[in-house]
Amino acid sequence: MTVQLGMPVPPSGGSTGSSASVPPPRPAGTPTGLWDSYGRRATDMRLSLTDKCNLRCTYCMPAEGLEWLSKQAVMTKDEIVRIVRIGVEALGVRELRLTGGEPLVRADLVDVIAGIRSDHRDLPISMTTNGVGLDKKATALKAAGLTRINVSLDSLHEETFTKLTRRPFLDRVLAGVDAAWAAGLGPVKLNAVLMRGINDAESPDLLAWALGRGYELRFIEQMPLDADHGWTRRNMITAAEIRELLSRDFVLSADRRERDGAPAERFEVRRRDAVSGEPSGEVLGTVGIIASVTEPFCSDCRRTRITAEGKIMSCLFSREEFDLLGLLREGATDAELAERWQDAMWVKPKAHGMDHTGLGAADFVQPDRSMSAIGG
Repeated sequence: MTVQLGMPVPPSGGSTGSSASVPPPRPAGTPTGLWDSYGRRATDMRLSLTDKCNLRCTYCMPAEGLEWLSKQAVMTKDEIVRIVRIGVEALGVRELRLTGGEPLVRADLVDVIAGIRSDHRDLPISMTTNGVGLDKKATALKAAGLTRINVSLDSLHEETFTKLTRRPFLDRVLAGVDAAWAAGLGPVKLNAVLMRGINDAESPDLLAWALGRGYELRFIEQMPLDADHGWTRRNMITAAEIRELLSRDFVLSADRRERDGAPAERFEVRRRDAVSGEPSGEVLGTVGIIASVTEPFCSDCRRTRITAEGKIMSCLFSREEFDLLGLLREGATDAELAERWQDAMWVKPKAHGMDHTGLGAADFVQPDRSMSAIGG
């Protein structure tokens, strides 16, 4: 039977849950590249360098932390470089985001980036970080070939920051943001998760601060990826609420640039006149809102994820993973690794790990892993 792109094909093999399995083979005649059965092609690679993190953010990790992977379980520098090479040269990956855990805790981070850059002169390489220690490494990261950086920053107030992250490191994060800008790792993007009754009221001030320094702020709806599994739909701050909070001081209008598969919907930002309520003055910059829960963009998802121990996750909310690193360590060829990767992506779910969108729906099952263990 010939299966056309856009025809959903449920997995016919492999185990469920978080343990890695072998994906069923794709139907004969499917095109080369990281296609899925819904006609989406992944060109944006998210690769986790470690599951370890030096913060304990309440929406991600329990206060006591998690049981970390052993050093032997995590991909080595050479394994990372090889997997990226296969993704770019054989499967059409066009941009790479390095994630964690916290990438900065990896001792060979600069060497990893340099190794990737030596193979791919023009590949955009970005990194998501909490910024702790970035001030000491930003210049070296830029020299190694990092293109730009995203820094998580949920609050500018020490007390609030400490409450959210369970660590008093705000000054270190702010130093890291400034160092990234000075090193040329721009545009510097900031990621903020708003928590009801904790930092949501600070959102207009956080945006004003970012705009004043030329940083691009992105608000992210809290997703059910916390290790404590305490997320509820009613407690999260929605994209509509974020826009309402920002409207106190600003007028948002749709960005004229194409979204082009980006997770954030961007808005041009102007000051709101205190008397008339109308836009006042020129565009100050842009703000993004990532509304994975209430305004999902799964139909245009272009991401493929590799966890720190080399497992393929076709969707952030998948409950099935497919082992790539084990196959590599068994001596597989590049062609065999590419085949495994393509097979794994072919069975990517339609949305949110299911055949429909619906984080918070009755049939949604939260993945066993938290965001830090998956890699954002």
